Amino acid sequence: MKRSKSSLALVCVLCSSILFSSCIGSFALFNKVKTWNQGIGNKFVNELVFVALNIVPVYGVVYLADILVINSIEFWSGDNPVASVGEVKTVKGENGDYLVETLENGYSITNENGDQAMELLYNKEANTWSVVSDGVSSDLIKINDDGTAQLYLPDGNSMNVTLDAQGVLAAREVTMSTLYVLNK
Repeated sequence: MKRSKSSLALVCVLCSSILFSSCIGSFALFNKVKTWNQGIGNKFVNELVFVALNIVPVYGVVYLADILVINSIEFWSGDNPVASVGEVKTVKGENGDYLVETLENGYSITNENGDQAMELLYNKEANTWSVVSDGVSSDLIKINDDGTAQLYLPDGNSMNVTLDAQGVLAAREVTMSTLYVLNK
């Protein structure tokens, strides 16, 4: 009887960590294992390792650890304990490739030539994201305690939006608006 009560309590704690976190998370640990597997050889070797890691249940255990522990920590603390500080990824853009390096508090973005750089930085105390380019810092967004976000617009004004699809649409309308003139 005592064993079933402790099992029930454990199940409730595990379920609440999933249900109350409401966070999909970045699945950093699972993605590290997957990236490692994809980089060890050709597609046949990758497939053999993939099958082996599923038979041994490495993928299952890592995925479960991400779901129950790491993503919950990331949601509640704002920090991912498995984040790869210093990791550099190449991202293809309209104007060429960009190198994106993970920093402790954001990202450093450099074009492939290395002559243009900027940083996107998160200030945990102020709960703001800002961009730094050529030594000049400009605030981009502040997450408010009331469930809204304050966007800092290029013209010096700011606007509050809700953190949902409607708020994202409003932000896009303001920041992506372009005047089109039709010629006859």
